[in-house]
Amino acid sequence: MKQSSVIALLSQKGGVGKTTVTMQLADGLAGNGYRIAVGDLDPQESALRWAGSVEGFPAMVAAVQGDTEAIASGVRDMGRHADLVLLDCPPSIEHPHTLGVLEVADIVLIPVVPSPTDLWSTRAVERLVVATMARRPGLRAALLPNRIQRTALASDVLEILREFSLPVLAGGLSQRNAYAQSAIEGGSVYRLGRAADPAREEVDRLVGAVLKMIGGH
Repeated sequence: MKQSSVIALLSQKGGVGKTTVTMQLADGLAGNGYRIAVGDLDPQESALRWAGSVEGFPAMVAAVQGDTEAIASGVRDMGRHADLVLLDCPPSIEHPHTLGVLEVADIVLIPVVPSPTDLWSTRAVERLVVATMARRPGLRAALLPNRIQRTALASDVLEILREFSLPVLAGGLSQRNAYAQSAIEGGSVYRLGRAADPAREEVDRLVGAVLKMIGGH
């Protein structure tokens, strides 16, 4: 794996759990021996607030702002102290921070809630990412099902996702109380009790899928 791979989490709308995925991934990857940095590019600074709510979160979390050049500089600075840099982007593909991130990312993950309205917004994100991949052949991307509910509708939407241009990552996260609870009590599901075991297993699978994408295994 090359030094400081940059993984960006993008969405076109709020509520898809982008920050939740970022912070679970950060702790899961840190548990696998990687030095992790999280760049918070969202004006709401949710990742910063999340990390600040607990003691000893295992990743450096810092705000990254500015134009494309400033973002690139900030990501480089974080990469000097980390093996992997996770970027929690604003919930908009028109935001300058999102557009700047696409110029520095090695991998783009697009969290998708399995619902019809989220499919529509995901199409727009996918078009932007695919266009960027045409300019930057080294960029890789995948759709990441998140907040999955065990319903027939969710199953149907997941099947439709497989018809998109980008691959679906084999490591989706279900709708579980443990993910919301972890923001308040433990920083991630790895710091909760045995009741969070199913969530930890999901994050473990997600971590494995991401490491496979970046050549970490």
